[in-house]
Amino acid sequence: MSRQDGRDRLVSDEHADDTGAVILHADLDAFFASVELLELPHLRGRPVIVGRNSPRAVVTAATYEARRYGVNSAMPMALALRRCPQAVVVEPHRERYEHWSRVFFDVCRTITPIVEELGIDEGFLDVSGAGRAIGSPREAARLLRERVRAETGLVASVGVAGTKFVAKLASGRAKPDGLLVIPVAETLAFLRPMPVDALWGVGGKMRERLTSRGITTVGELADTPLPVLRRVLGEAAARKLHELANGIDPRAVVTQRDDVTIGRETTFEEDVSDRERLRGVLLRLSDDVGSRLRRAGMLARTVSIKVRFGDFRTITRARTLAQPTDVAHAIHEAALALLDAEGAIPPVRLIGVRAELGEGQAALWDDDAWREAEQAVDRARERFGRAAVRPARLLPGTPRD
Repeated sequence: MSRQDGRDRLVSDEHADDTGAVILHADLDAFFASVELLELPHLRGRPVIVGRNSPRAVVTAATYEARRYGVNSAMPMALALRRCPQAVVVEPHRERYEHWSRVFFDVCRTITPIVEELGIDEGFLDVSGAGRAIGSPREAARLLRERVRAETGLVASVGVAGTKFVAKLASGRAKPDGLLVIPVAETLAFLRPMPVDALWGVGGKMRERLTSRGITTVGELADTPLPVLRRVLGEAAARKLHELANGIDPRAVVTQRDDVTIGRETTFEEDVSDRERLRGVLLRLSDDVGSRLRRAGMLARTVSIKVRFGDFRTITRARTLAQPTDVAHAIHEAALALLDAEGAIPPVRLIGVRAELGEGQAALWDDDAWREAEQAVDRARERFGRAAVRPARLLPGTPRD
């Protein structure tokens, strides 16, 4: 079952105490799918999947009706259709998403000028100075949802809290079409019962490492002495997770970021139309970007691709990841989803992959099997040279640039 299918939805009543809860996280529900339904209203209420209808494609987005069958973004389309064979597949239209994203953030700035954009469909708002003109934080969130619906026809779920981390968790619990206020005094009560992987950076192997020691909830992690966590997780992860588990997140909402990026691109001698060749090149570029991220000790929160066509027209597309990562597999999956979302494209002259991390981002790695495998590859390359180990699809005989 999908973890984002709305079954654990929680919303606030109108009497929730929003004193000091001046951070809003607004997130458009099932954004890509909802934008497509603006043009296809007869499909409302049905399971809809956005993506290319091809066995090699991946899911760009899915409605909540499809998510209840376990369909998620970045999933192979073939698997999605096995899980939900009655789903309707619609082609993505990137220009529509970019248009409605701009309108959404313009609406956010009618509430407060302090807006931090996260990808294309979500953002943080600091409403600490909006009281006189807008009202309380809860009223600001209510007004924001109302204006988004009126101006776009889309639905925004909003979390209201004293910190960015808790506000984002709250918006997720409010989905779909909800508003959840977490009173500052009840922050720990909200956090403690959650599974430990609700914390940013806990995934895969890290969750297993914690649960093997009896740490299954955020509260249990918060109660674990920091020296014990250091032995289990290492200094940086232990400190950051302990702070989050105790409701500590001092990051401010920032309107501009000085982003650090690592990227690779390649120009073809002749324009390339073969989709499989482009996918193979994205794999090689993603492998290199992931390796460089790990060497630099950096984590990517946003993955983007750059595509230049034979007529020199150039497009860039970006996706914010659910978890910061330095795993090439995750970077490659995101890059493929962005390419597939474009549908049919002209012959390609240049293609590139870029990974971006805002310097103010307090990110942890997603410590899973892919990362461990790639670290083993890093060690082999250090010993035997970079060409000694590479993805199987990049062995001789595989189409390359």
